[in-house]
Amino acid sequence: MSKTTVLYVEDELFLGKIVRESLESRDFEVIMESDGANVIDLFKKTKPDICVLDIMLPNKDGFTIADEIRNLDEEVPIIFLTAKTQTEDVVKGFSLGGNDYVRKPFSMEELIVRIQNLLRNKSEGGKISGGTATMGKFNFQVNRQVLSNGKDERKLSFRESELLKLLYENRDKIIDRKDILNLLWGNDSFFNSRNLDVYITKLRSYLKEDPSLEIITIKGIGYRFVAG
Repeated sequence: MSKTTVLYVEDELFLGKIVRESLESRDFEVIMESDGANVIDLFKKTKPDICVLDIMLPNKDGFTIADEIRNLDEEVPIIFLTAKTQTEDVVKGFSLGGNDYVRKPFSMEELIVRIQNLLRNKSEGGKISGGTATMGKFNFQVNRQVLSNGKDERKLSFRESELLKLLYENRDKIIDRKDILNLLWGNDSFFNSRNLDVYITKLRSYLKEDPSLEIITIKGIGYRFVAG
């Protein structure tokens, strides 16, 4: 079986060495580059399974690289590594086609889990199989409309269940707000739009005990469900 190839772009060489060796110890093949200007040629040559991009890079930043990668490949997962903490930077990364982000400083375990989750999501094609999905600490039984964490069960309303299912099956993608309204309510009226806001707030409150699960608002566009 061939190894999973990670294209890792990082200009902090000491950090890069630690990350590369940690990934290699988990049986990943790591292609490392420190200069943003060289990344696209390397991507075309190596066709990696996943890309891990620092944002602040010499000659070409991670946002620009991700945008160029998306023009070549719509499916390859992209994780941003960022010291930036402002919400607009995270939103910009997602809008350019990034699938996830990890804030510096980070633990290797967190990075590896996020890499594995994105690779698994890609191989599964996103859909819930067998009527059950595992998301972080939670088990979501779609047919029963039940969300459980191993100790407690929460019975969801039909609309809550359908919204969570839609978000989960499109995780790591931006879902247009109008598409959600038309799929779940049949139209995007003001009344239904306010209802959607209420349901999003409820789902966030249900999932808040697991910080790896986020429903991120992409202002003026829609939502993105990150299931790290």
